[in-house]
Amino acid sequence: MTLENLVATAKAQGASDLHLEPGLPPAFRINGVLKVQDDPVPAKDLIEAARELIGEAHWPAFLERRSFDMSRAIAGVRCRINVLNSTRGIGFAIRLLASFAATLERLNLHPDLEKFARLQHGLVLVCGPTGCGKSTTLAAFIQEINLAEARHIVTVESPIEYTFRPRRSFIRQREVGRDTPSFEQALLDSLREDPDVLMVGEMREPATMRLTLNASETGHLVFATMHSSTAAEALQRIVSAFAPESQGSVRAALADCIQAVVCQRLRYRPDLKLRIPECEILVGTHAVKNFIRQGEFFKIFPMIETGADHGMWTFDRYQRWLDKRKDWSLANTAETADADAEPAMIPSPLPPAAPGQDGRPHETPLTTPPGPVPGPRSKRTIEIEPVAGGLAEVVKKLAK
Repeated sequence: MTLENLVATAKAQGASDLHLEPGLPPAFRINGVLKVQDDPVPAKDLIEAARELIGEAHWPAFLERRSFDMSRAIAGVRCRINVLNSTRGIGFAIRLLASFAATLERLNLHPDLEKFARLQHGLVLVCGPTGCGKSTTLAAFIQEINLAEARHIVTVESPIEYTFRPRRSFIRQREVGRDTPSFEQALLDSLREDPDVLMVGEMREPATMRLTLNASETGHLVFATMHSSTAAEALQRIVSAFAPESQGSVRAALADCIQAVVCQRLRYRPDLKLRIPECEILVGTHAVKNFIRQGEFFKIFPMIETGADHGMWTFDRYQRWLDKRKDWSLANTAETADADAEPAMIPSPLPPAAPGQDGRPHETPLTTPPGPVPGPRSKRTIEIEPVAGGLAEVVKKLAK
């Protein structure tokens, strides 16, 4: 089977991930469970697919690093792809991205989370393990702002998973590797772009963390994601990413700007045939900020347990709320409705950004060069809330 057929099959079966390894049958992750198919995939087919996707220009970089990240639309499905080398040869780890408009209500998140989208400044972290829906929750926060307030939103992502249509807000989206060489450069640029809200796709490097904290301290509302299993661990990981002599100032900056940490994981509900997010929610109260400043992260979880009056939730208490909930948004229905809307292409007036100083190869460009594109437009990105009139209508409304 070709890569397109495999992705189409994964989509038809409702898989979130597709894993391919030479000589092994493909494996689909469906509702969090890995299901292995029957027929093995030949190594030759995977090599040919990898070379075609990566392209000759970036093939030497792949041979040097033995891995390559990109985002592509395959068989009409938006995919985030990691090509890797293992003992068997060249394999693929493919994430099939969601295709419905993300809002807090549609994701079945607690309505209290909406208050974080109404903040005017500070840092809101969304954390959790890989594949728990962090990017989708982040998109839901941005969409809540877009629907309710006239604010300038700048997003920095790798890759862009959701393309937002401006409703009340003015939104700029920048993709690392296509529109900017690195998260660091994009964050430096953003401080000269008059933003009200920043969205940082992922904080991985200390430089990105430092610039994110700086933006949060200077009057901007910043949303960011990172990998961790608890809210306290997320804060501790930020501090421990820096040299010991710098950790005191980082703790102080983090304590000054933190507004909330939302740590989530997904649990499959057979009765709903959906994976529902379960959350641990930490609110940046004075006591929490003091524990961060002193580096006493082990005291944060007891604060969450006793902080229900401040809007904090433990996983256990949140799960009990989910068990009592009766009104559910069925994402499958939303997905069917929105998947038919054709997303707009994002023009790329500049060539792909050069690799960053860290030497990592960046994502390949997602769009065609400037100029007319013959034939119907292919689905490249997931569009949030398409509206008639586009940006021109939004500008007219804001002018009023």
